Amino acid sequence: MKRGGLISLIFLTFMSGTATLAAVSENPVFSARRAAEELRAATRALSDARIARDRVQALSRTINAYEDGLRAMRAALRKAAIEARSLRLEFRAKRDEVARLLGILQTLQRTSTPLLLLHPAGPLETVRSGMILSEVTPALQQKATDLREQLTQLLVLQGLQKSAIADLKKGLKGVQDARIALSLAMGQRTNLPRRLTSDPARLKQLAQNSRTLSGFANGLADLPFDRADAGTPRPPDFSKARGTLPLPVYGTLLRGFNEADAAGIRRPGIILSAPPVSLVTSPWSATIRYRGPLLDYGNVIILEPSAGYLIVLAGLGQVYGEVGQILSAGDPVGLLRGKDPSARDFLVEASQGSGEIRQETLYIEIRKDRKPIDPSAWFAFNNK
Repeated sequence: MKRGGLISLIFLTFMSGTATLAAVSENPVFSARRAAEELRAATRALSDARIARDRVQALSRTINAYEDGLRAMRAALRKAAIEARSLRLEFRAKRDEVARLLGILQTLQRTSTPLLLLHPAGPLETVRSGMILSEVTPALQQKATDLREQLTQLLVLQGLQKSAIADLKKGLKGVQDARIALSLAMGQRTNLPRRLTSDPARLKQLAQNSRTLSGFANGLADLPFDRADAGTPRPPDFSKARGTLPLPVYGTLLRGFNEADAAGIRRPGIILSAPPVSLVTSPWSATIRYRGPLLDYGNVIILEPSAGYLIVLAGLGQVYGEVGQILSAGDPVGLLRGKDPSARDFLVEASQGSGEIRQETLYIEIRKDRKPIDPSAWFAFNNK
């Protein structure tokens, strides 16, 4: 190659693309490390919860901490996979340019500077070539440095996916242990105030004979409670809770009030999508009016936060508590259906972006004076 042609090629390579590969605004490696620390903190909290005076409350907080850590790790892995995929595609698109750049840099290393600057057109062009080279060389060096840094970043992202498996395995094992401990603690809990139904047999018969959830809820409203334990505090006014209720489970709105599903069926409630086996909590101080299987809704728990109001939570895999018990806001009422994904499932989902981890659903109704009302007006969707 003529030396003047080499200078021209350097200039064309430099001008053909000087932009570096874009970095994701939030560093997924930092996010993954923070998520791993959250999981380790949850593990420490689990040890403390086993000896806490109020084990139910402590274990509920621990499960929420595990779920937060797993959710953060899932998001970090997804960001890492997106960034790694972007880097690979960018390198593939710039393959020819990178090859030319490497060839030029190798030529510059083999050729002495005086010979490199000679131009066949004479001294004037030689001077011009030198001026071009003096301007382009620092940019070429910077471009090579950027490429090296981005290759290093790609290796770090690949290493992140491998190291995340151990953190995920520990986190998943920890949250499973915490759920088992919570179930045992709920079975041993005897300090909740109670209200007694006048006829438990009628409740059982009502559940067996009901054909619709609405029919069951209306019949349930006709079953009064006899009394409350002495000293039971007066519940707060539920009518003032509109727009402030925390979601019973951390999830996203899948279907709105009376919104038709794929089969055209409309239900007078909302549906949340959430990870399997997520902890479901009471959004308000309430009495358990019913718990157990009902029709095709799976396990159902119905809470009475105030006279005339009912909160229906359907689709649980496991339910806690007994009919008549009075819960505080935030107390656990059950777990969603499904089973925990494996650590490998998290990586497959992140790398393929195919939603490998199946989500479960929670159906929510709020009824006032036997009529369903829109729950979305009562819940603060960013307050869970």
